[in-house]
Amino acid sequence: MTVKKALQVNMVKKETLYVAVFLAVVVGFFGGVIYSAVKSGPSSGPVSSGPAPQQQGGGISPEMAQRTLALEQEVAANPGNGDAWTQLGNVYFDSDRYDQAIRAYTRSLEIFPNNPDVLTDLGVMYRLSGQPNKAIEVFDKAISINPRHEQSRFNKGVVLRYDLDDRDGAIKAWEELLKVNPNAVASGGVPVSEAIKQL
Repeated sequence: MTVKKALQVNMVKKETLYVAVFLAVVVGFFGGVIYSAVKSGPSSGPVSSGPAPQQQGGGISPEMAQRTLALEQEVAANPGNGDAWTQLGNVYFDSDRYDQAIRAYTRSLEIFPNNPDVLTDLGVMYRLSGQPNKAIEVFDKAISINPRHEQSRFNKGVVLRYDLDDRDGAIKAWEELLKVNPNAVASGGVPVSEAIKQL
């Protein structure tokens, strides 16, 4: 092998090494971000009408991990930023981290206690974490703050029906929703009036 050829082979090996080191750094960085997001403890759509999942999980994208990290840093630096707590709760909500979402929403509500949207999202997280009675409690609080809040009324019916097996309670919750909006529809596009008939 000539000296020139030996140098070319050596260069390829160095480039490969640089690429491998770069990839290791990137993977390590995102692994650390995800680990810190999972271990730290300080919009969302309707609840599905089926039974609640029993466990948290799912991977998160690098973008979601970066957003989570940025919001965690913001609330650490400015713990009185209720909007950042809400956004952090939403990120946890979207990545199925129920307990962390509950903590973030609770902190947001300590700053802005009368937000029915945040209360409703908190209720959904209680439901998905296996705490249906707590979910009903916060849905009721959202309704007391804003009696026209449709999502909290709908979700209350879902929890009553699918988690607490209270058919009559679900019908009552949804009938109250229809008084607010006679054209209300469930998350699958089914009119709430039809859902009541099916019960």
